[in-house]
Amino acid sequence: MFDGPFDVFAWIIAIAAFLIAIKASSQAAELRRRLNSLEEMFYAQRQVQPPPLMPVQEPAPAPATTAAEPPPLAPEAEAAPPPLVTEELSPPPLEAGPAAAAPPPMPAAAPGFEEQLGTRWVVWIGGLALALGGFFMVRYSIEAGLLGPGVRVFLGGLFAAALLGAGEWSRRKESISNIQALPIANIPAILTAAGTAVAFATIYAAYALYGFLVPATAFVLLGIVAMCTLAAALLHGPALAGLGVVGAFVTPLLVSSGKPDYWALYIYLAIVTAASFGLARIRLWRWLAVTTIAFAVLWVFPGLDSEELQVAPHAFHVIAGFVLAALLVVCGFMFGPSIEDGEIEPVSSSSLGAYLFGAMLIVLSSAHADLALIAFTLLVGATLLVAWHAPAATGALGAAAATVFIVFAEWAVRANPDMLVLPGGAMSGIGPTAIDSSVTLHLMMAAIFAIGFGVAGFLAQGRSNSAIIPVVWSAAAVATPIAILIALYARIAHLDRSIPFAILAVLLAAAFGAATEALTRRETRPGVAVSTALFATGTLGALALALTFALEKGWLTIALALMSLGTAWISMQRPIPFLRWLAAIFAGIVTARIGYDPRIVGDAVGTTPIFNWLLWGYGLPAASFWAASIFLRRRADDAPLRMVETAAILFTALLAFMEIRHFATNGRMTSPPSLLEFALQVCVTLAMAIGLERLRLRSRSIVHNVGAVVLTAIGGLISVFGLLILENPLIWRIDVGGAVFNLLLLGYALPAVLMLLLSYAVVGERGKVYANTIAGGALVFALAYVTLEIRRFYHGPILSTGGTTGAEQYTYSIGWLAFGVLLLGVGILVNSERARLASAAVIALTILKAFVIDMSTLTGVYRALSFMCLGVVLVAIGWLYQRILFRRQVAPPPAPQASS
Repeated sequence: MFDGPFDVFAWIIAIAAFLIAIKASSQAAELRRRLNSLEEMFYAQRQVQPPPLMPVQEPAPAPATTAAEPPPLAPEAEAAPPPLVTEELSPPPLEAGPAAAAPPPMPAAAPGFEEQLGTRWVVWIGGLALALGGFFMVRYSIEAGLLGPGVRVFLGGLFAAALLGAGEWSRRKESISNIQALPIANIPAILTAAGTAVAFATIYAAYALYGFLVPATAFVLLGIVAMCTLAAALLHGPALAGLGVVGAFVTPLLVSSGKPDYWALYIYLAIVTAASFGLARIRLWRWLAVTTIAFAVLWVFPGLDSEELQVAPHAFHVIAGFVLAALLVVCGFMFGPSIEDGEIEPVSSSSLGAYLFGAMLIVLSSAHADLALIAFTLLVGATLLVAWHAPAATGALGAAAATVFIVFAEWAVRANPDMLVLPGGAMSGIGPTAIDSSVTLHLMMAAIFAIGFGVAGFLAQGRSNSAIIPVVWSAAAVATPIAILIALYARIAHLDRSIPFAILAVLLAAAFGAATEALTRRETRPGVAVSTALFATGTLGALALALTFALEKGWLTIALALMSLGTAWISMQRPIPFLRWLAAIFAGIVTARIGYDPRIVGDAVGTTPIFNWLLWGYGLPAASFWAASIFLRRRADDAPLRMVETAAILFTALLAFMEIRHFATNGRMTSPPSLLEFALQVCVTLAMAIGLERLRLRSRSIVHNVGAVVLTAIGGLISVFGLLILENPLIWRIDVGGAVFNLLLLGYALPAVLMLLLSYAVVGERGKVYANTIAGGALVFALAYVTLEIRRFYHGPILSTGGTTGAEQYTYSIGWLAFGVLLLGVGILVNSERARLASAAVIALTILKAFVIDMSTLTGVYRALSFMCLGVVLVAIGWLYQRILFRRQVAPPPAPQASS
């Protein structure tokens, strides 16, 4: 029916059947070996007994009914241990016969390579060759035209009947002759499987290729073959089931046709699926159910990429498979296997989820055709119904909620392709026009899904003794309506301000709030506490969406940050670990949103300094995260708290940097940086580092600890590369402003003070090298400020122009000496060794300048005054050290002794 490489699919069948037969035969061989060992041990114990510790007596005659050897085992015998012997055995006679004295038989040796080759591999290959021979015969007859269609079909059916008859005859022959069958060479099962596959192919070709059979006749014949396969697999075991399922599902690929008939295909697949699910249910073979589901979902894809997609047969396929899975696979529902109450069974949930996935693919591929939407809605409703009556399928609620959101999200994007335009350009495959569908039908579906998930999720609370069941219901009840509302808002309001959607969000928040209140008043049941917290979180989320819908786009960032704060507060009332992670997830979403557009609202930031959109877009999230971290810290110091604390520090720093950039560039955020921007960034960064250093002493938070170090490093990098290199007024033509209150004061003096304060904040708390490095930076910037201010006095606001005069060089020396003396005085007054060492460094630099620069560049009186002042200062410094510093360390002389 479907054209494809015949040889490839033939090998697929061969490999799959080979693997299945290996597994089944190995299991049977292992069971047979264990049973034989148990029998040998049992009979050896009965035949060999120790002599009695008593006088010799004539033993009683053995019962005549005791059998000398065990009866032969049928191939279908189960591997169960022999029954315990309760009769008292008489001691053996003194003159034991040869049979009694015989030692127990040794266990059979493992089969060698030759035995495996002759008893196992050749049989498998022979069975595969028989099955593939039938397929090849049909294929060859089609291509060569040797026989007419009727003769081909007749020969195919005759070959299938011969294989089935040979399989049944060999099975009965083994049973009647009492000859134990080789478990590693299950010849009857392989012959029967080959005949089943050929029968499937023959009937399908007679119907789809040649039109010999009407749909009703083909349906009956295929049903008979499926039922025969079911019955045969019950007798022959899993090998036949595996081969039959693989052959049945691959048959439509091998028997190809130029014009596909999807109705015939999917009716055939429905029969095969029913037979496979029935066999899996009777024998409780989970692997068979999973294999059938996988093949059935793969058969959804043919025709989806066609321009004229046939929605009706595809919808029939997923609906039929869903119904069969619900009836036969889902545990605890209708004819499915039994299961413990309150347990979610993976196969039950995934079986429904797989067909929901297929229905979603049909909706998306058909551009939301009405029939596809109706079929999808029916399956989602059926999922709720099945999960309500069978807790084992509760996991399918997650698949239902996810597929619903994907359908509505794709519908929104289909009508608004501009939403997918990223900074790098539009996504590939998205055109300028969108294919619309029925808005009314989508709105009806949205209402049905929102009400269905919400009401069912609320009513499901307290119905189960398991905690996970009500939690899954409540999570779906909260997430699905919110997701649908967001998708409808994007589709209809185009992400713009919309009061009607804000009202809907408020109503949704009210519904969640009422559910939270009702659950709070209920008695304690498993999972109710978590569900209450989820409904409360949904209330906050809906209120945040209402704020987003009613205001501008940038409020979405603020709303998500407020959701993090609200969730952290709820976690205080309901100490549930999930809520802490939810607060951290909201913080991560807001951070990702900032990475997408750092300006929050694009070009609509505003031109007013400080009080613009950056203050709201960064300030409110920063405040929310700080408050959320306070709530979270009251319970524990864990990963969610650290994530929120990191977000708080990040948004605080970004708020400062973005506001500084907005102020320094007059609202033109893409302009190059300036000395003013670097100066403000350094000052703010160092101030925040000082604050975190103080905060970490109280909180002992690793995030505050690392954050302080990171901010210090950022401040140092901006100081070195920004202030000393990229925007240094000595190198570049920069207007520094007035004589005293200028950019030099902001860019060099204030950072020096902040570095000094930071160095004292870390003394005794961090390493000595770390603190001294920061103090050294303070000294460098203080000396740079003195130097640049002297330059400003001689050259005006542009420092990089004009030559250096002798008076200017002399002033540098005097200024540096004065600065060194000032540091020395401070060090003496506060008894600071660090200040005195800094003074020594500055004076040493001044001495070096005097002998290297002043001596060669100054002339006349300036050279003399330079050295004279330097000498006076050095002598004064020596006097201070001798008379003040070291005098304090001299011990007082001993008191004179009185004369006698």
